[in-house]
Amino acid sequence: MPDPSSNKSCILWRMSVLPTSSAKPLIYLASASPRRSALLTQIGVAHRVAPVSVDESVAAAEAPEKYVTRLAALKADTLWARLAEHERLPVLGSDTTVVVDRTILGKPVDESDCLRMLQLLSGRTHQVHTAVAVRSARGSEVRLSISDVTFRTVAEAEMRAYWRSGEPVDKAGGYAIQGRGAVFVRHIAGSYSGIMGLPLFETAELLAAHHIISEVQG
Repeated sequence: MPDPSSNKSCILWRMSVLPTSSAKPLIYLASASPRRSALLTQIGVAHRVAPVSVDESVAAAEAPEKYVTRLAALKADTLWARLAEHERLPVLGSDTTVVVDRTILGKPVDESDCLRMLQLLSGRTHQVHTAVAVRSARGSEVRLSISDVTFRTVAEAEMRAYWRSGEPVDKAGGYAIQGRGAVFVRHIAGSYSGIMGLPLFETAELLAAHHIISEVQG
């Protein structure tokens, strides 16, 4: 364990003293994603799940980076605006998208759409963009994580079997790296938690910047 008196104390050591998710919540999570909730619990950030519904349409000529940062901030701001004064805690919003050839891949609508996405990803490298936003009385701030994911060549029969497992239904790009979709992944460069849906390094930076957790030491 790092020396707490050192200027190089890591983020996770300082967060280890925080209450668990069963304690009084520090933030609202503006997402229904069980993965994001589990990642917050993993680093000891007590939270209350309060998903919001927003328009997730991609604007004309909108770049992937702009798209995910806009949606993450919109989710956080939308929930913040709905909270009564006595209910207010900081709000965390996040959004994830899969990008190949600068094309945004959302959640598949059916089997053929999932196969289309997996065929685009098969045997090549794509990017996963995940943005995280925090809205508090101090204002709103966003961080962006971009990771590279390389797939092996995936046979169509594997794609169809994967669809039948039910896992791709609510996953951007039609796969989950933390689930059965991991068998398609040859290599990653970047943030594993970001690919899952919540980049923990950037999340910790934001929470510290808003004084929700202990300040991060350099």
